[in-house]
Amino acid sequence: MAAVCCMTVVSCSDDDDVDSKTVEGSQQALDEACAQWKKARADWENTEAFLFGAADEYSIDPHTDTWPVDQTALANILRDNSVMGDIQNKVRTMNSGVLGYHGIEYVLFREGKARDISQLTNLEYTYVCAVARDLYQATCVLETTWSGASSGERYNETMDYLKTHSKLDDDGDVTNEGLSYFNFGKDFKTPGGSYETALDATIEIIEGARDIISEVGGSKIGLPYTGEDKSYIESPYAYNSIIDFYDNIVSCKNALYGSKGATTPNEKSLIYFCLNSNNNTLKSAAEDVQKKLDAALKAINGMKAPFALCYTDTSVKSAIDALDELDGSLESLSEKLQGFAADKTVQAQCQVINENYVDNVIVATYRSLCDNAYALYNAIIKIKK
Repeated sequence: MAAVCCMTVVSCSDDDDVDSKTVEGSQQALDEACAQWKKARADWENTEAFLFGAADEYSIDPHTDTWPVDQTALANILRDNSVMGDIQNKVRTMNSGVLGYHGIEYVLFREGKARDISQLTNLEYTYVCAVARDLYQATCVLETTWSGASSGERYNETMDYLKTHSKLDDDGDVTNEGLSYFNFGKDFKTPGGSYETALDATIEIIEGARDIISEVGGSKIGLPYTGEDKSYIESPYAYNSIIDFYDNIVSCKNALYGSKGATTPNEKSLIYFCLNSNNNTLKSAAEDVQKKLDAALKAINGMKAPFALCYTDTSVKSAIDALDELDGSLESLSEKLQGFAADKTVQAQCQVINENYVDNVIVATYRSLCDNAYALYNAIIKIKK
């Protein structure tokens, strides 16, 4: 089918009464900020197989990754002197539709490329600096509450964030419910807390992967493809959608294979255990997951780009079908594993899997995420001379 474009872009500050002076900066610096946004974005998408825990409890997923951007609301914010005069604090209580990765993306990119520096206003620059600072703090929360840190710069940033932010409701609006520090890594590793047994936590690894697989296939790709919601396109200004989808499934591969950037299952991973458990049922299920995982990544990589313009292409349906099959294979693996709930040997091995998962997947990914979010913040600051 023919490619369709559904995006319209509202100017952030086009009223006569608004300061529309442009930034005195270099195109090279803006280009570098865009390149860093893509690095930071990849790290975030690599976390989406484990959006339970801190990302959910502290509403960090919606706070930093809501789309589409509410362009009208953002334009109104830039016209409001009372808000812009205290933007560093105001971003903490804004609706999530103007914040995070996509709020930054909207300011920095147009049609897959860095904006012309001559179009970037001082108001937009001030705004995007504040959003990037807030984003960095949010990533500190993810890293420290999973690692269990109790001191250091990122711990301090975390405590500041928790004191000044609140949970969000389903519409992305701030509630009156405050936030407090919790050690999610210790909780995941320790049976009897949020997870009654070690196997229960291991099953969460699978369910976390299934959640994002379902979202990518059914919503991120599926809603635009079917025409149910043509505006539901992730990263449309940077034309980064397909990369986002691919990195989401990479996050599942990392989770199942037991390390960040995994190419093969490590010895403490869920898939390795199933492949080497001397149980043909588990081995067969794990092999099917591997096959379907590779097929889904290949199908996403084969989608016609950019997705923002080509979301009705036939290659999109191929990716949706491959994701459905991957989800089915993980459902089957989960069901088979749950049959071993009374097996003490399996429970002991799940404990090993869970500890490795926290340390070498979740914490390692969040640490990289935080590093690149900080680099993004600094790259954005440097746009202005």
